[in-house]
Amino acid sequence: MKTLPTLCLLSSLLVSSASLADVALLNGKELSLALKDGPPCCIIDGRKEVNRLKTPLPEALHYRPGLRINPTATVVVLADADSEALRIAGIFEKQHPGKPILAVKGGLKTWLAATANQSSAPSSDGAPGATLQFVIPHNTCETGEPLQKLQSKKK
Repeated sequence: MKTLPTLCLLSSLLVSSASLADVALLNGKELSLALKDGPPCCIIDGRKEVNRLKTPLPEALHYRPGLRINPTATVVVLADADSEALRIAGIFEKQHPGKPILAVKGGLKTWLAATANQSSAPSSDGAPGATLQFVIPHNTCETGEPLQKLQSKKK
């Protein structure tokens, strides 16, 4: 009789942990390995404004409540505290279940170290410079009204 409540409790724990399976808190080496196959589509900067101004990340989207993105690849979230990065990553995981969402353990220092390692690592396969990765520039991952519209001259 006691096994049924225990079984229900274990089942609920497995289901709740499976829902967070796509959010991972990664250190520098893990982050470098995760991004080796392809660059992230979005870098979300959840740091406080003072820290963003002190050390800006021009390629990052500044996190704000209600921020909407359309992830086409991995989403990377960094913040001043690991718990804040996980919280923000959890928000995007709920909006985009099944998409890979990575939270950076150690914040900006870890991100800078991981991306520096990637761009300077020698490659044994591919052309020279094949390890260099492209990050989609700021605001190109957001949904909503486009920043620029291409208009052709009518003949």
